[in-house]
Amino acid sequence: MKFQGMYASAATPFDHTGAMYRVKVQHNFEKWSRTSLAGFIVGSLTGEGPLLEAEEKVEMLRIAAPHIPEGRTIIADVSEEGVHAAAKLACAVAQAGAHAVVSLVPHQYRNLMYGPETQRLFFRALADRSPVPVLIHNAPQMTGVDLLPETAAELAQHPNIAGIVETGTPASRVAQIRALAPKDFAILAGFEPQVWDSLKAGANGAALAFASAAPYATIAIWEAFRTREEEAGLDWQNRVSHPSILVTDMYGVPGLKHAMDLNGYYGGPPRLPFVPVSPDARREIENAFRDLKG
Repeated sequence: MKFQGMYASAATPFDHTGAMYRVKVQHNFEKWSRTSLAGFIVGSLTGEGPLLEAEEKVEMLRIAAPHIPEGRTIIADVSEEGVHAAAKLACAVAQAGAHAVVSLVPHQYRNLMYGPETQRLFFRALADRSPVPVLIHNAPQMTGVDLLPETAAELAQHPNIAGIVETGTPASRVAQIRALAPKDFAILAGFEPQVWDSLKAGANGAALAFASAAPYATIAIWEAFRTREEEAGLDWQNRVSHPSILVTDMYGVPGLKHAMDLNGYYGGPPRLPFVPVSPDARREIENAFRDLKG
Protein backbone atom coordinates (compact mmCIF):
# COMPACT_ATOMS: atom_id res chain seq x y z
CA MET A 1 0.00 0.00 0.00
CA LYS A 2 1.34 3.42 -0.99
CA PHE A 3 0.86 6.40 1.33
CA GLN A 4 1.29 9.64 -0.57
CA GLY A 5 -0.38 13.05 -0.63
CA MET A 6 -2.53 14.93 1.85
CA TYR A 7 -4.61 13.13 4.48
CA ALA A 8 -7.23 14.78 6.67
CA SER A 9 -7.12 13.92 10.33
CA ALA A 10 -10.89 13.89 10.65
CA ALA A 11 -12.84 15.59 13.42
CA THR A 12 -15.69 13.60 15.00
CA PRO A 13 -19.15 15.23 14.83
CA PHE A 14 -21.20 15.28 18.04
CA ASP A 15 -24.67 16.62 18.73
CA HIS A 16 -25.59 18.83 21.69
CA THR A 17 -25.91 15.76 23.96
CA GLY A 18 -22.38 14.55 23.18
CA ALA A 19 -23.58 11.61 21.05
CA MET A 20 -22.01 10.93 17.68
CA TYR A 21 -23.94 12.81 15.01
CA ARG A 22 -24.23 10.11 12.35
CA VAL A 23 -25.83 12.25 9.63
CA LYS A 24 -23.03 14.79 9.96
CA VAL A 25 -20.37 12.08 9.75
CA GLN A 26 -21.83 11.22 6.35
CA HIS A 27 -22.06 14.91 5.38
CA ASN A 28 -18.41 15.64 6.18
CA PHE A 29 -16.98 12.59 4.44
CA GLU A 30 -19.11 13.16 1.35
CA LYS A 31 -17.87 16.74 1.12
CA TRP A 32 -14.20 15.91 1.88
CA SER A 33 -14.37 13.20 -0.76
CA ARG A 34 -15.11 15.79 -3.45
CA THR A 35 -11.56 17.08 -2.95
CA SER A 36 -8.37 15.29 -3.99
CA LEU A 37 -7.40 14.36 -0.44
CA ALA A 38 -5.51 11.06 -0.48
CA GLY A 39 -7.39 9.73 2.52
CA PHE A 40 -8.54 10.16 6.07
CA ILE A 41 -7.45 9.32 9.61
CA VAL A 42 -10.40 8.47 11.85
CA GLY A 43 -10.44 8.49 15.65
CA SER A 44 -7.14 10.31 16.17
CA LEU A 45 -6.43 13.11 18.65
CA THR A 46 -8.08 15.49 16.17
CA GLY A 47 -11.13 13.24 16.23
CA GLU A 48 -11.17 13.37 20.05
CA GLY A 49 -10.05 9.76 19.98
CA PRO A 50 -9.19 9.54 23.69
CA LEU A 51 -12.83 10.54 24.41
CA LEU A 52 -14.27 7.88 22.09
CA GLU A 53 -15.10 4.32 23.04
CA ALA A 54 -13.61 1.65 20.81
CA GLU A 55 -17.10 0.79 19.53
CA GLU A 56 -17.63 4.42 18.51
CA LYS A 57 -14.47 4.40 16.39
CA VAL A 58 -15.72 1.27 14.63
CA GLU A 59 -19.17 2.79 14.15
CA MET A 60 -17.77 5.99 12.66
CA LEU A 61 -15.82 3.93 10.14
CA ARG A 62 -18.92 1.95 9.19
CA ILE A 63 -20.82 5.19 8.58
CA ALA A 64 -18.00 6.91 6.69
CA ALA A 65 -16.65 4.09 4.52
CA PRO A 66 -19.55 3.87 2.04
CA HIS A 67 -19.16 7.58 1.26
CA ILE A 68 -15.42 7.50 0.57
CA PRO A 69 -14.53 6.84 -3.08
CA GLU A 70 -12.42 3.89 -4.10
CA GLY A 71 -8.75 4.75 -4.18
CA ARG A 72 -8.79 6.86 -1.01
CA THR A 73 -7.07 5.40 2.04
CA ILE A 74 -8.97 5.08 5.33
CA ILE A 75 -6.66 4.93 8.34
CA ALA A 76 -8.06 4.19 11.80
CA ASP A 77 -6.33 5.33 14.97
CA VAL A 78 -5.97 2.38 17.36
CA SER A 79 -3.81 4.09 19.98
CA GLU A 80 -3.84 2.11 23.21
CA GLU A 81 -1.33 1.57 25.95
CA GLY A 82 -1.28 -2.19 25.50
CA VAL A 83 -0.80 -4.45 22.50
CA HIS A 84 -3.87 -6.58 23.32
CA ALA A 85 -6.35 -3.68 23.16
CA ALA A 86 -4.69 -2.06 20.13
CA ALA A 87 -4.65 -5.33 18.17
CA LYS A 88 -8.27 -6.11 19.05
CA LEU A 89 -9.30 -2.66 17.81
CA ALA A 90 -7.17 -3.07 14.66
CA CYS A 91 -9.10 -6.23 13.77
CA ALA A 92 -12.45 -4.51 14.39
CA VAL A 93 -11.70 -1.40 12.32
CA ALA A 94 -10.31 -3.51 9.47
CA GLN A 95 -13.64 -5.34 9.31
CA ALA A 96 -15.41 -1.94 9.31
CA GLY A 97 -13.47 -0.72 6.28
CA ALA A 98 -10.09 0.63 7.42
CA HIS A 99 -7.22 0.03 5.00
CA ALA A 100 -4.54 0.73 7.62
CA VAL A 101 -4.17 1.64 11.28
CA VAL A 102 -2.03 4.14 13.15
CA SER A 103 -0.98 4.23 16.79
CA LEU A 104 0.70 6.78 18.98
CA VAL A 105 3.78 5.63 20.84
CA PRO A 106 2.42 4.41 24.22
CA HIS A 107 3.24 6.95 26.91
CA GLN A 108 1.22 6.49 30.10
CA TYR A 109 4.06 4.39 31.54
CA ARG A 110 6.49 7.00 30.34
CA ASN A 111 9.53 5.80 32.24
CA LEU A 112 9.14 2.36 30.64
CA MET A 113 8.49 3.62 27.10
CA TYR A 114 11.57 5.81 26.67
CA GLY A 115 13.68 2.82 25.67
CA PRO A 116 13.73 1.68 22.03
CA GLU A 117 13.43 -1.97 23.09
CA THR A 118 9.91 -1.50 24.50
CA GLN A 119 8.87 0.72 21.59
CA ARG A 120 10.03 -1.89 19.10
CA LEU A 121 8.24 -4.65 20.99
CA PHE A 122 4.94 -2.75 21.04
CA PHE A 123 4.86 -1.92 17.33
CA ARG A 124 6.17 -5.28 16.15
CA ALA A 125 3.64 -7.13 18.27
CA LEU A 126 0.83 -4.88 17.00
CA ALA A 127 1.97 -5.37 13.40
CA ASP A 128 2.09 -9.14 13.89
CA ARG A 129 -1.55 -9.13 14.98
CA SER A 130 -3.01 -6.44 12.72
CA PRO A 131 -4.74 -7.61 9.52
CA VAL A 132 -3.88 -4.29 7.82
CA PRO A 133 -0.66 -2.23 7.62
CA VAL A 134 0.45 -0.27 10.68
CA LEU A 135 1.67 3.32 10.84
CA ILE A 136 3.56 4.76 13.81
CA HIS A 137 2.53 8.16 15.15
CA ASN A 138 5.43 9.91 16.84
CA ALA A 139 4.30 13.06 18.67
CA PRO A 140 6.80 13.70 21.48
CA GLN A 141 5.47 17.16 22.35
CA MET A 142 2.11 15.57 23.17
CA THR A 143 3.23 12.26 24.66
CA GLY A 144 6.57 13.13 26.25
CA VAL A 145 8.08 10.07 24.55
CA ASP A 146 10.17 10.28 21.38
CA LEU A 147 10.69 7.42 18.95
CA LEU A 148 14.10 8.08 17.41
CA PRO A 149 14.98 7.77 13.70
CA GLU A 150 17.12 4.69 14.34
CA THR A 151 14.16 2.95 16.01
CA ALA A 152 11.84 3.95 13.15
CA ALA A 153 14.32 2.50 10.64
CA GLU A 154 14.49 -0.79 12.54
CA LEU A 155 10.69 -1.00 12.72
CA ALA A 156 10.53 -0.27 8.98
CA GLN A 157 12.03 -3.72 8.40
CA HIS A 158 8.79 -5.34 9.60
CA PRO A 159 6.69 -6.30 6.57
CA ASN A 160 3.47 -4.92 8.12
CA ILE A 161 4.85 -1.59 9.39
CA ALA A 162 4.31 0.78 6.49
CA GLY A 163 5.32 4.23 7.73
CA ILE A 164 5.39 6.94 10.34
CA VAL A 165 3.59 10.21 11.04
CA GLU A 166 5.94 12.78 12.59
CA THR A 167 4.14 15.49 14.59
CA GLY A 168 5.96 18.30 16.35
CA THR A 169 9.46 17.20 15.41
CA PRO A 170 11.66 19.36 13.14
CA ALA A 171 11.66 18.80 9.39
CA SER A 172 15.23 17.57 9.73
CA ARG A 173 13.78 14.49 11.47
CA VAL A 174 12.16 13.52 8.15
CA ALA A 175 15.54 13.68 6.43
CA GLN A 176 17.11 11.52 9.16
CA ILE A 177 14.45 8.81 8.84
CA ARG A 178 14.58 8.94 5.05
CA ALA A 179 18.34 8.36 5.13
CA LEU A 180 17.97 5.29 7.37
CA ALA A 181 14.70 3.63 6.35
CA PRO A 182 13.84 1.71 3.17
CA LYS A 183 12.59 3.78 0.23
CA ASP A 184 9.08 2.35 0.45
CA PHE A 185 8.70 3.34 4.13
CA ALA A 186 6.20 6.23 4.17
CA ILE A 187 6.86 9.40 6.13
CA LEU A 188 3.95 11.79 6.67
CA ALA A 189 4.34 15.25 8.19
CA GLY A 190 1.91 15.96 11.02
CA PHE A 191 2.78 19.58 11.81
CA GLU A 192 1.07 22.20 9.64
CA PRO A 193 3.59 25.07 9.88
CA GLN A 194 6.37 23.02 8.31
CA VAL A 195 4.66 20.86 5.71
CA TRP A 196 6.64 22.38 2.84
CA ASP A 197 9.97 21.90 4.59
CA SER A 198 9.03 18.32 5.46
CA LEU A 199 8.14 17.54 1.85
CA LYS A 200 11.44 19.02 0.72
CA ALA A 201 13.21 16.85 3.32
CA GLY A 202 11.69 13.65 1.93
CA ALA A 203 8.16 13.28 3.35
CA ASN A 204 5.65 11.44 1.17
CA GLY A 205 2.82 13.73 2.23
CA ALA A 206 1.12 14.96 5.38
CA ALA A 207 -1.62 13.97 7.84
CA LEU A 208 -3.16 17.18 9.11
CA ALA A 209 -5.93 18.28 11.47
CA PHE A 210 -6.12 21.54 9.49
CA ALA A 211 -7.32 19.60 6.44
CA SER A 212 -10.63 18.94 8.22
CA ALA A 213 -11.43 22.64 7.89
CA ALA A 214 -9.45 23.76 4.82
CA PRO A 215 -8.51 20.74 2.69
CA TYR A 216 -7.93 22.73 -0.49
CA ALA A 217 -5.18 24.81 1.13
CA THR A 218 -3.26 21.69 2.13
CA ILE A 219 -3.81 20.13 -1.30
CA ALA A 220 -2.41 23.32 -2.87
CA ILE A 221 0.86 22.80 -0.97
CA TRP A 222 1.06 19.20 -2.20
CA GLU A 223 0.32 20.16 -5.81
CA ALA A 224 2.95 22.91 -5.72
CA PHE A 225 5.48 20.40 -4.43
CA ARG A 226 4.48 17.79 -6.99
CA THR A 227 4.83 20.28 -9.86
CA ARG A 228 7.98 21.87 -8.40
CA GLU A 229 6.46 25.33 -8.02
CA GLU A 230 8.41 26.50 -5.01
CA GLU A 231 7.07 30.04 -4.96
CA ALA A 232 3.47 28.79 -4.90
CA GLY A 233 4.30 26.17 -2.27
CA LEU A 234 5.90 28.70 0.04
CA ASP A 235 2.99 31.09 -0.50
CA TRP A 236 0.43 28.48 0.53
CA GLN A 237 2.59 27.38 3.44
CA ASN A 238 2.66 30.97 4.69
CA ARG A 239 -1.10 31.27 4.28
CA VAL A 240 -1.88 28.23 6.42
CA SER A 241 0.75 28.64 9.13
CA HIS A 242 -1.03 31.16 11.39
CA PRO A 243 -4.58 29.79 11.01
CA SER A 244 -3.34 26.26 11.62
CA ILE A 245 -1.65 27.28 14.87
CA LEU A 246 -4.94 28.81 16.06
CA VAL A 247 -6.90 25.58 15.51
CA THR A 248 -4.24 23.18 16.77
CA ASP A 249 -1.87 24.61 19.38
CA MET A 250 -3.91 27.56 20.70
CA TYR A 251 -7.57 26.53 20.65
CA GLY A 252 -7.27 22.86 19.73
CA VAL A 253 -10.23 20.76 18.62
CA PRO A 254 -12.90 23.32 19.69
CA GLY A 255 -11.16 25.92 17.51
CA LEU A 256 -10.87 23.49 14.60
CA LYS A 257 -14.57 22.68 14.83
CA HIS A 258 -15.47 26.37 14.65
CA ALA A 259 -13.30 26.72 11.54
CA MET A 260 -15.10 23.72 10.02
CA ASP A 261 -18.45 25.39 10.65
CA LEU A 262 -17.18 28.50 8.87
CA ASN A 263 -16.17 26.50 5.80
CA GLY A 264 -19.33 24.48 5.24
CA TYR A 265 -18.34 21.31 7.10
CA TYR A 266 -19.98 20.27 10.33
CA GLY A 267 -17.77 20.96 13.32
CA GLY A 268 -20.37 21.35 16.03
CA PRO A 269 -19.67 21.11 19.74
CA PRO A 270 -16.70 19.24 21.17
CA ARG A 271 -17.26 16.41 23.62
CA LEU A 272 -17.02 17.16 27.33
CA PRO A 273 -14.84 18.14 29.10
CA PHE A 274 -13.99 20.36 26.11
CA VAL A 275 -16.22 23.38 25.53
CA PRO A 276 -16.77 25.64 22.49
CA VAL A 277 -14.29 28.47 22.01
CA SER A 278 -14.99 31.91 23.44
CA PRO A 279 -16.48 34.76 21.36
CA ASP A 280 -13.06 36.42 21.17
CA ALA A 281 -11.46 33.22 19.92
CA ARG A 282 -14.28 32.78 17.39
CA ARG A 283 -13.59 36.22 15.95
CA GLU A 284 -9.86 35.54 15.80
CA ILE A 285 -10.43 32.28 13.93
CA GLU A 286 -12.94 33.93 11.59
CA ASN A 287 -10.41 36.63 10.67
CA ALA A 288 -7.67 34.06 10.08
CA PHE A 289 -9.86 31.88 7.86
CA ARG A 290 -11.41 34.69 5.83
CA ASP A 291 -9.32 33.78 2.77
CA LEU A 292 -9.23 30.02 3.40
CA LYS A 293 -12.63 28.74 2.37
CA GLY A 294 -13.61 25.09 2.32
